[in-house]
Amino acid sequence: MKAVIQRCRNARVQVDGETVGEIEQGLVIFLGVAAGDDENCAARLAKKIAALRIFDDENGKFKFSLQDVSGAALIVSNFTLYGDARKGTRPNFSAAAGAELANRLYESFAKLVIEQGISVQKGVFAAAMQVEVSNDGPVTLILEATADLPA
Repeated sequence: MKAVIQRCRNARVQVDGETVGEIEQGLVIFLGVAAGDDENCAARLAKKIAALRIFDDENGKFKFSLQDVSGAALIVSNFTLYGDARKGTRPNFSAAAGAELANRLYESFAKLVIEQGISVQKGVFAAAMQVEVSNDGPVTLILEATADLPA
């Protein structure tokens, strides 16, 4: 499971011109699920992201977590995180999980983030979405948790 997280001042996701998720200060989480991922991957990643200290203190140092600042999370499914473009010019997505597993773990991940005390908004799984992010910093990190590699 792979997450690209962006610290934001605000963000929203739209489907067919309708806003389906919107947050103020917090994190936008683009979440990709790989074949072979499981609930343990989702749990480790949710816990790590909620506690990750990437919000500034009064001196501009990373000191506070999403939990500390009472920030929200906007979670957007994104299978293209598992695109492999090392060969040719068209990405191969064979490492991405199938739709059933990916949707189940996407929903599980969102529930696990909520269990960490975070307010969550989501995109629509497998929909064509437009995401607007007002990056703060910008601060962008890539985190990964697999069955053999903890987050």
